[in-house]
Amino acid sequence: MPEWIEVIVRSVSIILGLFVITKLLGKKQLSKLSFFEYIVGITIGDIAGTLSMDIGLNIRNGVTSILVWSLFPVVISFFSLRNKAFRDFVEGKATVFIKDGKIMEDNMKKEKFTVDELLAQLRKKNIFQFNDVEFAALEPCGELSVFLKKEKQPVRLEDIMTNVPSMKEPQTVVMDGLILDEPLSTIGLNRGWLKEEVEKKGILLENIFLAQVDSYGQLTVDLYDDKIELPPPMANKLMLASLKKIEADLELFALATDSMAAKDMYMKNAEKVRGIYAKVRNLLDN
Repeated sequence: MPEWIEVIVRSVSIILGLFVITKLLGKKQLSKLSFFEYIVGITIGDIAGTLSMDIGLNIRNGVTSILVWSLFPVVISFFSLRNKAFRDFVEGKATVFIKDGKIMEDNMKKEKFTVDELLAQLRKKNIFQFNDVEFAALEPCGELSVFLKKEKQPVRLEDIMTNVPSMKEPQTVVMDGLILDEPLSTIGLNRGWLKEEVEKKGILLENIFLAQVDSYGQLTVDLYDDKIELPPPMANKLMLASLKKIEADLELFALATDSMAAKDMYMKNAEKVRGIYAKVRNLLDN
């Protein structure tokens, strides 16, 4: 067999083998790698690359070596799932860098983490003042987890409303111009509803590249022809109207109460809603 054909056969076989091994290892190995998993991945890649190019190497020994290296993460994962002490030893524990708003210098030195690196990690999370952080920890995967102080956390809908309705993930009902019946049935809809909503927008179903339905039943579409202008979704107007109504209700509550403390609380919340309305409107206008 010519050498170039053997190289092709080896390479294709190894690629298929690595694909199978990756599927067996699971999705965890494709996300944040631990230190040990990082070393295993590099070693397996090096063995596979050398084995596919060097026809002088015994392919059986090379495959055996790859299988042995691949077996270790599986065995470690098996014991890690069943023993926390073993999991902490292999994967490590999170290291606290900021606690109660104070930087833990000794912990940073232990992890060989400089102040510049800490600030850089905070900036990646859009935090530019360390004083805004209540708690921060370096996870075993090397990512910094951050918990902001209460006064620095963004306003949530549940902070100004009670009985907030739950939201579900949007369902993709059209992809690459093809209608997906399973997502439609998941949210209790059908093709008839989809065609009716498309007609309301004044477009043809065959012109849709991608379409999604949110938890409120609002259909959002993207067309093959980007020059076609779509009407703005009604959900945006309904959201703005709801915010205005909440603001008006809070102001009405403030006028109706005789308690100065309650009046002050209602007016402060009304001011917060007014600020949210302005921000949301600016985002929609842009």
